[in-house]
Amino acid sequence: MTIGDETYPLPNPFLVLATQNPLEQEGTYPLPEAQIDRFMMKVIVNYPNRAEERAILDSMATTEPMYVPRPVVSAAQIVDARHVVNTLYVDDKIRDYIVDLVLATRPPIAASLKLDGYIQNGASPRATIALTMAARAMAFLKGRHFVVPQDVKTIALDVLRHRVSVTYEAEAENISSENVIEKILNMLPVP
Repeated sequence: MTIGDETYPLPNPFLVLATQNPLEQEGTYPLPEAQIDRFMMKVIVNYPNRAEERAILDSMATTEPMYVPRPVVSAAQIVDARHVVNTLYVDDKIRDYIVDLVLATRPPIAASLKLDGYIQNGASPRATIALTMAARAMAFLKGRHFVVPQDVKTIALDVLRHRVSVTYEAEAENISSENVIEKILNMLPVP
């Protein structure tokens, strides 16, 4: 990490999480697209259901929480898992599918899918890389040594929703980036 002229080494691995609260945003400013694109995913976390809310109350509504987080894996195990994820097989047909998904967010393919009036900015090459890595991670979590199309489809919204911006016309019709991405996922042939 660099601050001014000083560079500070970070441990391996390290992780950056950022939260965005949709309420009380006065005084905060949206990030530019180039900075948003650097986040691998934008995961939407909804309100907890009644049982989850009660569990939160029972475990956290005290000055002495009953639950103290403990590590479940070591840093070395995370590094090893990352190596495994990097070696998972991604067939050329899956790679082409990922590229097709990303290209479908940009002209002229977006126009051929009748989406050109809805997309202001399409996904960047970072989306292609992130979608491939996230699909590999999905396969890893499923215990497979190879990626299947469903891995790509499962993670596509989280990887693409913040990278595809819609036009004012789309917003006026209540069409979100998620709607556009879902339409692309439904229209493109799956290998």
